[in-house]
Amino acid sequence: MFTGIIERTAKVADIVREGSNFHFWLESPIAKALKIDQSMAHDGVCLTVVKIEPERDRYMVTAMEETMQRSNLRTWQVGTEVNLERSMPMDGRFDGHIVQGHVDQTAVCEKVETLDGSWRFFFKYEVKEHFTVEKGSVCINGVSLTVVDSKPGLLSVAIIPYTYEFTNFHQIKAGSIVNLEFDILGKYITRLFEQYRQQLGA
Repeated sequence: MFTGIIERTAKVADIVREGSNFHFWLESPIAKALKIDQSMAHDGVCLTVVKIEPERDRYMVTAMEETMQRSNLRTWQVGTEVNLERSMPMDGRFDGHIVQGHVDQTAVCEKVETLDGSWRFFFKYEVKEHFTVEKGSVCINGVSLTVVDSKPGLLSVAIIPYTYEFTNFHQIKAGSIVNLEFDILGKYITRLFEQYRQQLGA
């Protein structure tokens, strides 16, 4: 489990395709603290560390075809900056919200507004079974955020300077594809309501 509080960023150093799998080498000082089989969120996608080269400050994770299609990993290139979060320790502070590392879908940045000391990012996504609510939680590229505007298939979030500088939000612009993970509590409530409605119609 994760909280959406980004620890560090990494840069994609190499991409190797093997069959339908993609192996990503990522460079970050955090590599020295990792272990094989450890789960980490990469732009909000939970991936397993499979190789480590601590002397080169890099490690490898593998993504399957389903992960590539569901997330923005399909847009990664050498040099892409990626948000990192290790799984939450049981005795840690819960500073964000419940994040599973299971991306629901992607969204496209429609525009970025520069405010007086902050930024407003607007995203458009295909309406499926999930949605957001104003002042609710959403995870974008692994970052726990509060929804500002919420409409069917549209949402906006406000980004403070610290988040802008220390996550990859500073490289998001109109047309950028990002990962969305909707609030798990909202997803459960939606599913329960759908089952209840189906029972009433039966």
